[in-house]
Amino acid sequence: MHLLIAAAGSGRRFGADRNKLLLPLAGRPVLAWTLEAALASASIRWIGLVGQPHDAEAIAAIVAAAAPDRPVVWILGGDTRQESVSRGLAALPPEAKAVLIHDGARCLVEPDLLERCAVALGDALIAGAGIVAAVPVTDTIKEVDATGTITVTPDRSRLWAAQTPQGFGVDQLRQAHAIASAEGWSVTDDAALFERLGLPVRVLEASAANIKVTTPFDLTIAEAVLSHRGRV
Repeated sequence: MHLLIAAAGSGRRFGADRNKLLLPLAGRPVLAWTLEAALASASIRWIGLVGQPHDAEAIAAIVAAAAPDRPVVWILGGDTRQESVSRGLAALPPEAKAVLIHDGARCLVEPDLLERCAVALGDALIAGAGIVAAVPVTDTIKEVDATGTITVTPDRSRLWAAQTPQGFGVDQLRQAHAIASAEGWSVTDDAALFERLGLPVRVLEASAANIKVTTPFDLTIAEAVLSHRGRV
């Protein structure tokens, strides 16, 4: 299985002066934890790290410290996550038939989830489907209009919060990105491209601990989870 790790963020939403994946978490960069999990997954045989040029040296140091036993390749990212993934797909080796895409900021991902996603994707590809790690929504969700007024309360029994990894057939996802580029579509994850094209995407239940580090408070949560796991 081939894995692309999106690591091209700027840290603006986090309020940091640098890529949040380079910020310390329990004494190591956030990205180091993500990469460690990927390298602990036996199914992952090739890893592409998609980042910005000004982070290349710092990310190279993280890779060197991890002492990977399989190829870990640097890929130049784009201005948006969508463009970065598209560039990552273009950089996959010719033999790549299936790919998992993971946000580097989901640093609490466990090797077992990566393994389950790899297996689930193998089954899904037979039906031309993608897969998405996700968790059932537990909060009551409100849809709100421009005035701040609630317009509807969706049935939460049908709602799932999407995470990563997300997995797809390489050729299908490349075609989806090509269409998105030609049509000017802008999406926040790759599953949305499949959805717009009417292609099936299956949900694989993950853990609520597989959070995305987006705010300083998320770092506090992440450190608590790592402590609970006995990692710090």
